[in-house]
Amino acid sequence: MSTVPYIRPEAGAGTELPPPVLATAGEPLVSIIIPALNEALNLPHVMAALPQVDEVILVDGGSTDDTVDVARRLMPGVRIVQQNRRGKGNALACGFAAATGDIIVMIDADGSTDPKEIPSFIAALRAGADFAKGSRFSGSGGSADITRLRRLGNLGLSLMVNILFRTRYSDLCYGYNAFWARHLDVFGLDSTTPADGRLWGDGFEIETLLNLRAARARLRIVEVPSFEQQRIHGESNLNAFTDGMRVLRTIAREWPRRRSAAARAPERTR
Repeated sequence: MSTVPYIRPEAGAGTELPPPVLATAGEPLVSIIIPALNEALNLPHVMAALPQVDEVILVDGGSTDDTVDVARRLMPGVRIVQQNRRGKGNALACGFAAATGDIIVMIDADGSTDPKEIPSFIAALRAGADFAKGSRFSGSGGSADITRLRRLGNLGLSLMVNILFRTRYSDLCYGYNAFWARHLDVFGLDSTTPADGRLWGDGFEIETLLNLRAARARLRIVEVPSFEQQRIHGESNLNAFTDGMRVLRTIAREWPRRRSAAARAPERTR
């Protein structure tokens, strides 16, 4: 299979070893999507930990630092995609649309999601899952970053969704996921409409939106324990109150569609 090489930094910039090979000939092709906005300082850490895969797509949100140049220097084979609106959701939609792999993995550029966990997500998909959902509150999962307020909010929102959508999510608001590319249409994301602002789903509500639409489509969902690290450099744009309200709005918008589908195939979420 083709792989995307990682170029080790010069002496003094880190001692990372070349990443391990994830797949061999005959296995599914894997695309990794990394949305990024001014993450030049974090990319050396993230890219050093990536396993060798078939495609790495960095979706740039209009960075004013040298995020794109750093990515190309570290990984000459990286594909750079410019998002056409604003927000993490739009960045992911643009990256998904550009991906050519059989499996799509979404990770963050700030170092909070550990690339070394990617093989666990791939293994869940190859074992029969349609959608492998990261969870900080399942098995060996955990978080060095989440606050008590956000943890309680996530717990309450997860409970609400489990009741309304008949799911068993332990961690609704976490964005480390992987899925088979053949299910991309299930999510109904708009990657083509240019706009000055955002469309619904372009913000941090994207993580909840993906989880709800996967459940609504009766995809087989398997949670993968994941440990969330603290952002390495810079400050997070998350806001517990405003982003929590967007999650609530997402649940409200998706719920009517879920009720109309209630009589279809047996629940496959576990």
